[in-house]
Amino acid sequence: MDMEATNRVFHSSLLFLHRSPISDVLEKAKVHLSTLKKLLSQLAKILNDCHGEYYRYHGDWRNEVQIAVSLLCFFHWLETGRLLTNSEVEEKLGLDPSKFGLDVEDYLIGVCFMSNELPHYVVNQVAAGDYNCPTKVLRFLTDLYEAFRMLNLRNDVLRKKFDGMKYDLRRVNEVYYDVKIRGLMLSEDMDREQEIQT
Repeated sequence: MDMEATNRVFHSSLLFLHRSPISDVLEKAKVHLSTLKKLLSQLAKILNDCHGEYYRYHGDWRNEVQIAVSLLCFFHWLETGRLLTNSEVEEKLGLDPSKFGLDVEDYLIGVCFMSNELPHYVVNQVAAGDYNCPTKVLRFLTDLYEAFRMLNLRNDVLRKKFDGMKYDLRRVNEVYYDVKIRGLMLSEDMDREQEIQT
């Protein structure tokens, strides 16, 4: 199985979280992490034989690595509620930065792709009755957006992906306000929200 197919299967297994308990989905999705790790180790072995050729062929696997980073970050966020760092992604994928590491731009684009999953996740969680989810996701996505704003991005692919994050944030914000206006938030969330605003 190649990396593109593994990413597709990994992504489709994560999509079951909209219909199944998260713990079950995460357990089934863990299988695909080992497959990704094995495929990247094979790629690292090939590149180890071709010294100095990393960026020459980087475009051949770049997109698939970005998608893998996105899926891994989303998977980890579902488990812990926090974002994986670049070095943590390398560790989880079994990459050795001295031989075959994760390009920083690939990591950042993968994080931008990950944000595309959050609006869909929020809508489905609210439909399932989890009215606290929009608050949690809105905080995370706002922090992520603000962190990206501190970067001085050129007018390239990363900038365009970052611009897409703004629309993800807006969609999550709309769900958050709908839940808040309808009075569906728990009182403790309302209290926490008032503390943040003051």
